[in-house]
Amino acid sequence: MDNDVTAGSKASTSTLGHLALGLTLLAFGIGHTGVVSGVSAADSVSLATFVGGIALFLLGLLEFRGGDGFNGTAFAGLGAFWFTWASGAGDKVSDHAAGTFLVLFAMLALTLAASAASGLFSQGLYGLLFLALLLLAAGAFVDNGALGKAGGWVAAVTGLLAWYGTTAALAGWPMALGRASRRTAAAS
Repeated sequence: MDNDVTAGSKASTSTLGHLALGLTLLAFGIGHTGVVSGVSAADSVSLATFVGGIALFLLGLLEFRGGDGFNGTAFAGLGAFWFTWASGAGDKVSDHAAGTFLVLFAMLALTLAASAASGLFSQGLYGLLFLALLLLAAGAFVDNGALGKAGGWVAAVTGLLAWYGTTAALAGWPMALGRASRRTAAAS
């Protein structure tokens, strides 16, 4: 059996990974903004567990199997973030523990932003994720709802950016995710 069929092609796992990240970030961000009455970040726990956590982690493993260490690290690492966040959401952990957790994963996002070789789009995506997590962490540490709300808005914008990148990849628009890596792979 062809490995591309069993593991999915590099383009399909990358595209699906960015979609999972985008949708989870969008739900998580909207929950923190309070823009939708009666919807909080805790309402995104199921999406964060299954789409952002389990699916993204598995897509990361498939990316590793396909030879893409960057997307493998990004998806598996962020999958672990979403699953762990969903497991501890609500009053299960202290504000300082939540802030520390967000800072640790902000460091992962910063690493991804600094090492994204696929261009400004990925650097911007992970840079905005870093900013969102940093704002949310600061809000948790000082118990400041305005910082949390600002972090939610940045997370929602980041989710929209990831969703747009997925749409661009599927539609073949100029900013499609993964084009640089496919050209690099073809040139090798």
